[in-house]
Amino acid sequence: MQLEGSCHCGAVSFSLTSAHPYPYQRCYCSICRKTQGGGGYAINLSGDARSLKVRGRKHIAIYHARLKDEGDKRAHNSTAERHFCSVCGTGLWLFSPQWPELIHPFASAIDTALPVPPEHTHLMLGSKASWVEVEVKPKDQQFEVYPEESIADWHIRLGLEK
Repeated sequence: MQLEGSCHCGAVSFSLTSAHPYPYQRCYCSICRKTQGGGGYAINLSGDARSLKVRGRKHIAIYHARLKDEGDKRAHNSTAERHFCSVCGTGLWLFSPQWPELIHPFASAIDTALPVPPEHTHLMLGSKASWVEVEVKPKDQQFEVYPEESIADWHIRLGLEK
């Protein structure tokens, strides 16, 4: 599926192809909550990094989240790159060198009509804010941290590859 996305002010727009366009994952970690806002979670999609086309690249800034693993005394920078518009602050996509073939656009930045997922995966619930009420439907899955099932595997399990 071809995805078109943009920031709020229009300084950045982008497109990419995605075989896994269902916005089913809801991440409640402090990084997503504080950089994406809205509902206390962010939703990542998965796209082919080779297909990414960007207009307004000069307006993109990159944030490397500060991570502090349990037991560590000092924080370190994540290798994952959170791309956002430096003009309006809109979160656009995440790129991780761990998966160089993938771009993970934030569903909130996608302008293309996305398909409605038949179930959701609520992840990183162990770090959700106390004020967030998780709305869980009967088929939804919940995880204190990350599920083992990848975005691609979820789409394959449900027969939803585009």
